[in-house]
Amino acid sequence: MTGFKVVIPARYGSSRLPGKPLRVLAGAPMVEHVYRRACESGADRVVIATDDARIETVARGFGAEVVLTSAAHPSGTDRLAEVVDTLGWEDAAIVVNLQGDEPLMPPALLQQVAGNLAAHPDAAIATLATPITEAAELFDPNVVKVVCDAQGYAMYFSRAPIPWARDSFAAGRDELPGDIAFRRHLGMYAYRASFLRSYRELTPAPHESSEMLEQLRALWHGAKIHVADAVAQPGPGVDVEADAERVSALLQKINTVTY
Repeated sequence: MTGFKVVIPARYGSSRLPGKPLRVLAGAPMVEHVYRRACESGADRVVIATDDARIETVARGFGAEVVLTSAAHPSGTDRLAEVVDTLGWEDAAIVVNLQGDEPLMPPALLQQVAGNLAAHPDAAIATLATPITEAAELFDPNVVKVVCDAQGYAMYFSRAPIPWARDSFAAGRDELPGDIAFRRHLGMYAYRASFLRSYRELTPAPHESSEMLEQLRALWHGAKIHVADAVAQPGPGVDVEADAERVSALLQKINTVTY
């Protein structure tokens, strides 16, 4: 199995659900559930990166390694870069970014995205996608879509419905045409540590702020992002209060908490 490290960015100041990493779900803070999923992946090292002392205290309490990072980072990728430098990881290290609001993320996907990057030495980043089969999902701006080339490298990410099926959509059809593969991007990445170090020096892409997708900066500057179809379906993440209640119920149902 490919050796890799996992970094879990965890911010206290979520605008939609303040204090989200410490929200108790099925008897444990959410960040602990996420940490346990990462440990189950077989990663060489799992680190929680936070800018908040409250999260640091709780995380150390359940045995996690924590790096207290700057509160001024504009993105989670910048926070990862600080961790790479603080811990002195070599440039060739593969670093998987697992969002701190994904307590139901299958550990197999962490293994997969790390292995995918290792298998594509010309890529700076690897990520995952799942098929889109419903028109409502394709047209939902909260769902990020990705279009790839023949070798599986990302050409573009967008909140808009891409690729655009001109004839079908112009005719107002509700169903998706069966001859086009629409794909939903999952917000999980594996990076080479060398790229994380260089990312901070890259200027934002002109369309990055309008789409609110920071991965477009990498494409704009010529970095390759390889995309593979996920081997498992990820569980729901937590963005708002209703998500927290739903995920807590799922965690209780599947008896995930054994710690």
